[in-house]
Amino acid sequence: MRSLDDFAYSKLAELERASLRRTLAESLREDGPWVLREGRRFLSFSCNDYLNLTHHPALKAAATAAIENYGVGAGASRLVTGNHPLFRELEERLARLKGTEAACVFGSGYLANTGIVPVLAGAPDLILIDELAHACLWAGTNLSRARTLVFRHNDVAHAKALLSENRARARNALLVTDGVFSMDGDLAPLQELAALCAAFDTWLMADDAHGLGVIGSGRGSAFAAGQSGLVPLQMGTLSKAIGGYGGYLCASRAVIDLMKTRARTLIYSTALPPASAAAAIAALTIIESEPGLTAKPLAKARAFTSRLGLPEAQSPIVPLIIGEPDAALQASNKLAEEGFLVTPIRPPTVPVGTARLRFAFTALHPDEEIARLAEAVRALFAFAPARKEIPEEIAKCPPSS
Repeated sequence: MRSLDDFAYSKLAELERASLRRTLAESLREDGPWVLREGRRFLSFSCNDYLNLTHHPALKAAATAAIENYGVGAGASRLVTGNHPLFRELEERLARLKGTEAACVFGSGYLANTGIVPVLAGAPDLILIDELAHACLWAGTNLSRARTLVFRHNDVAHAKALLSENRARARNALLVTDGVFSMDGDLAPLQELAALCAAFDTWLMADDAHGLGVIGSGRGSAFAAGQSGLVPLQMGTLSKAIGGYGGYLCASRAVIDLMKTRARTLIYSTALPPASAAAAIAALTIIESEPGLTAKPLAKARAFTSRLGLPEAQSPIVPLIIGEPDAALQASNKLAEEGFLVTPIRPPTVPVGTARLRFAFTALHPDEEIARLAEAVRALFAFAPARKEIPEEIAKCPPSS
């Protein structure tokens, strides 16, 4: 229909003018952090494969064996015929790592959050959500139909004020946050939030997609706070440090049993392929047995921030907030000329006025290349050699980042 195409062209032109149009670039990821794109080889600082396990021989062998035994697909929802035997082992392993009674595996992290939150909260309930929480936490919150209040990023005092004023009027209350914020790299104050939630009979849920395998000795952001059982609802993904695909929730057995009978994104979605489950099990074995490997991404990020005199990285993610989308695109292109792939992050992924370069560090990033990247960024943003404060161009970067 002509009107449909006219609508699409108009929207695309509007996005183009604002430097917000996105395009897909065919990329071939090699073993480690290298990427082939448009005939060039780049060192990628944009990938979430923090432990570089995607090409690990153990994961590939496990995935291949699973295909031989179970085929390439699950065939149906887990509640119909898709609950192949690998799910039990994977869920037991996740629960053990996270210190919970049980776990439930979903098809992806997005499916997990959009399924979990509506099971826990409905119209008579209250949800508090960090303003910078991931889009899928927002999607799950919106689907729940619960009354939703937004607290300022990592502001426990603001969350307390909201609970003080509103908790008594709600049947149940849920507070949701990222454990590691994917675009800012900072950690949620989980210990303080847990104490707050305990005081107001509020359930705490943390999305640990960017914490598992790299924070808290590989066990995630709840363990970085130094306490087992701190977060009763620990959600995460199998697609970052785990190197494959999928999502999960670790919680009490009662909560997990409820998810398996009520979460719509589990009930009405085909289960994760056997190969993905098998690869995740192999990855968990590596994470549990190689503490030196899980420590490397954060150490690499801190080497980068140290070289530039930036606040010490809290996670493998380091943002440099530039401001306008076009400026972020130009900065990304400049780094590409030096052989670095650093994708610019623009609204609506981040708030208007905070377009940025997002650097993601992995275990196999060569130290000398990190040093070269730091020098390229220094030149790009006119760092003075002895300067210790953040340059004017990125002064908007949150102190905790």
